[in-house]
Amino acid sequence: MRSLNIFENTEQILNNHFTGLHAGGGRSSIPGGQSAADQALAQLDITGYAKRRSQVFPQSTRGATGLSPYIRHNLLTLPQLWKAVRSAPYEDKKKFQDELLWQEYTRHLYARMGTRLFQDLRFTHGQESLGDGWAPGMACVDTVVEELETEGWLVNQSRMWLASHWSVRNQIHWRQGQERMFKHLLDGSRAANLAGWQWTVGTATGKPYGFARWQVESRAPGVCKSCPLKKNCPIEEFADIESPHEASVDPLLFSDPDLAATTGPVAAYTNRPPEVVLLTIDSLGDSDPAFSEHPELPVAFVFNEAALSKLQLSSKRIIFYIETLRDLAERRETQVYLGNPYEFARQNNVAVTYAPVPSFAKFTDLAELHPYPWLRRPHAGSLQSFSAWRKKLKDRD
Repeated sequence: MRSLNIFENTEQILNNHFTGLHAGGGRSSIPGGQSAADQALAQLDITGYAKRRSQVFPQSTRGATGLSPYIRHNLLTLPQLWKAVRSAPYEDKKKFQDELLWQEYTRHLYARMGTRLFQDLRFTHGQESLGDGWAPGMACVDTVVEELETEGWLVNQSRMWLASHWSVRNQIHWRQGQERMFKHLLDGSRAANLAGWQWTVGTATGKPYGFARWQVESRAPGVCKSCPLKKNCPIEEFADIESPHEASVDPLLFSDPDLAATTGPVAAYTNRPPEVVLLTIDSLGDSDPAFSEHPELPVAFVFNEAALSKLQLSSKRIIFYIETLRDLAERRETQVYLGNPYEFARQNNVAVTYAPVPSFAKFTDLAELHPYPWLRRPHAGSLQSFSAWRKKLKDRD
């Protein structure tokens, strides 16, 4: 377990401690930290969101908020954002809150299904070929991939373009594409990324999303004019889409035999007095329940060395975490390590907030465990679609 000086120069931290643990890629212009998240929230205005959220280029026309990196790490929570837009125009508020519910749905899905979400949910296209589904040459794809690799963020529309182009048109397996996208996204969560790809390529719905030139001309006007293939466009028409085949469906998709395990604790419980608050990658904000409950305790965060070595994330993501922890350390005593977070929890009396991800089960014998800040509590009914999940919520509530 190596201790990190979070106030060291960022490049020095990367060079001294993270060599071999990331894939490079520079830094994003999107800053990490609770202070940056709070500033973004203070400036939030979703007027026009319903009409402009899918606009890709030029950037000045976009309606997307860009808050997803802060949402992913619970620097801004879904309940907090739900309340923040209460006075927004109705259609914009409705659409924005629908997107918050989609994020919550993907968290419920991943909390229940776990690593099964890496498998085709309900349908399969049978793509098993290898390759680069975003081979350069088309201005629309090149421009979006450049933004992904430079900024680590994309509007949802262009994420759908990339997923569809990779798997639906080029027939490369979707898991490979989502892994490449995951490496770069500052908001990269397995829940949202896996679910988003499955819905786009049709393995969740049986209805693949088609990507063609008219969408680029509608959502990114001007991009086609700069393309060397504008007179011989490979996506002039929709791709011939092979009808998806029904897959063997995991019964967990329809019912949850252990809802308590999916949901996590509904109230904090203490086995012994905690001596440190341990933050996780899924909960890095000041509103973290364990953090809020113990303002007198120091805070710790442990970069998971084994996971980073395997994932080889873009350095943009590592830098975002460093900036977030540095911002926290300016306001509260913060210890940062590189090593094994589960071992740290076993060796120290930690208070930690539950995270709805499979790896959280590796934490054992915790001093204190706090509930996850759900927007809507998980239910045991069907998750086969967003609408089925939402109907069950309404029926229950």
